[in-house]
Amino acid sequence: MIKIGVIADDFTGATDIASFLVENGLSAVQMNGVPTGELPEDTDTVVISLKTRSCPVTEAIQQSLKALEWLQRHGCSQIYFKYCSTFDSTAQGNIGPVTDALMDALETPFTVFSPSLPVNGRTVYQGYLFVMSQLLAESGMRHHPVNPMTDSYLPRLAEAQSKGRCGVVPVSILEQGADAIRQELARLQQAGCRYAVLDALTEHHLEIQGEALRDAPLVTGGSGLAIGLARQWAIPGHSSVHETVRPFTGRGVVLSGSCSQMTNLQVAHYCRIAPSREVDISRCLSAETLAPYVCELAAWVLHQESDLAPLVFATASTTALAAIQQQYGARKASQAVEALFSQLAAQLAADGVTRFIVAGGETSGVVTQSLSVTGFHIGPTISAGVPWVNALDKPVSLALKSGNFGDEAFFSRAQREFQP
Repeated sequence: MIKIGVIADDFTGATDIASFLVENGLSAVQMNGVPTGELPEDTDTVVISLKTRSCPVTEAIQQSLKALEWLQRHGCSQIYFKYCSTFDSTAQGNIGPVTDALMDALETPFTVFSPSLPVNGRTVYQGYLFVMSQLLAESGMRHHPVNPMTDSYLPRLAEAQSKGRCGVVPVSILEQGADAIRQELARLQQAGCRYAVLDALTEHHLEIQGEALRDAPLVTGGSGLAIGLARQWAIPGHSSVHETVRPFTGRGVVLSGSCSQMTNLQVAHYCRIAPSREVDISRCLSAETLAPYVCELAAWVLHQESDLAPLVFATASTTALAAIQQQYGARKASQAVEALFSQLAAQLAADGVTRFIVAGGETSGVVTQSLSVTGFHIGPTISAGVPWVNALDKPVSLALKSGNFGDEAFFSRAQREFQP
């Protein structure tokens, strides 16, 4: 029986939540897109990774409902819609519309929003989302290139893109335990709310949330809530971590497309200790210039003899990114970079590269698709929410990192601390 079925809105988010499920006692398989073949037997959870964070709303809904249909056919007990812990979305969606579509399909009149992930500095207090010590709208997320977050109050963000009222379950209620949470959720629903934002400042609060929501047909959130839910579903004393899931041997490469503050720090750190090369956007804009550029970059990667894998990056500071978007157009520049990383990853894999460290949700999505990887076994955690994963059907290992996750030395630690 599949205990928890996760519908994740991007690849790094899917890997993120899969790692927390495994660390907290459940076995997990991550599938890229809605599965078409057979799954490994005896898995507790299935994480379906989609690419719906920033696509048109109708497409996000359609893909999410297909994933839901598959999970329902396979007897899944609980559905978990996973999005980023910074609630990346706009007034048009996609978090609200997808949540509403899942609620309607499941015929459930009420659900929760729980984006907190305290281990990575995402907390919610009185309905306000914080990134480290800053309100969301005062953090680097204010300048996100796709979904700039200019409001920190989650009920207002949720109501702007959904079709109902949203209440808050504050920390003071969480401190009273799971029964108090269930009672407050029932009160909010009776008062006409369709959703509730759950405060959380610590991992203990996530545990209490998991206890309160153990039997909910649908929950939504970041990966933090998975900690509490996994501990409710797991068999006491049973470990699900397979020590045999280690990165494959062979050549590696680091590909970075994220422009988050942390990834900028990680790239700057790595450039000081390993071979690195910055992407020239102008050479990615047409098929005529892209193809030879991919060959040039692939040859450069393969000729490096450093102990640390070479880095190819399109990561840029907020100021540099704004200049790039003004010169080429935001969408055109983004698509050009995605096309480059897609073709480069495929070429490198054909040339024998087996280990890929990838920064950025969109970049991770296109790289994984270009490698034709249908699913992963979840391996050891590098940083909170970022494990090594091995492809189900080929000798390829990946570390798929959401933009703001990991410490400054993440790229080098992923290699030095997790030798094959």
